Amino acid sequence: MEFAEVIRRRRMVRHYADRPLSPELIEKILASAVRAPSAGFSQGWAFLALTDAADRARFWPFVPTRVAQTPTMQHAPLVVVPLAHKATYLARYAEADKGWTDRAEARWPVPYWYIDTGMAALMMLLTAVDEDLGGCFFGIMPAAGEDFDPTVEVPAHTAAFKAEFAIPDEYEPIGALCVGYRADGLEPQSSAVAERRRGLDSVVHRGQWGRLRG
Repeated sequence: MEFAEVIRRRRMVRHYADRPLSPELIEKILASAVRAPSAGFSQGWAFLALTDAADRARFWPFVPTRVAQTPTMQHAPLVVVPLAHKATYLARYAEADKGWTDRAEARWPVPYWYIDTGMAALMMLLTAVDEDLGGCFFGIMPAAGEDFDPTVEVPAHTAAFKAEFAIPDEYEPIGALCVGYRADGLEPQSSAVAERRRGLDSVVHRGQWGRLRG
């Protein structure tokens, strides 16, 4: 598939056929993640790949809202949880060619460990499109009840998820993605999405802020 077509066709697919992926396809999708860029070539990421049905069954209770809204997501035969590892970046930039020996997190204008891990997730999603598959990225969040307190419940939910899959404390899940064959009869993307898509003239500031047109 032409790269421009991959970009054009990328969308979040939430309905999947109950159809397996070949091991070769799964490995190709996973391998694409490590081709993502990373600051200082730190590669401060890891990936929890859930390919066995029993392991995926342990995962879906941690995204209850997603399951309630689009239950056919559970048919996706591949679930990947990208994990960011901040310590890798702090250690890499303390090396001689970088010299941030104090390992101060304040030196980082933004947390590149999350940015780079997100880029790796996008690489997998684009590879899925190139293989004529569907993919979706979503958060690992608890259901928000009437008395929902995110400052308490979100960290507790993340901790429970990490405990379920024996993920070390220093690794942080940035979300999850699933990949599979689109469900039969999946409707085309709504025209409302295209109408909402912001054009270049509203988001690209040319030369300085506020100069939206060339």
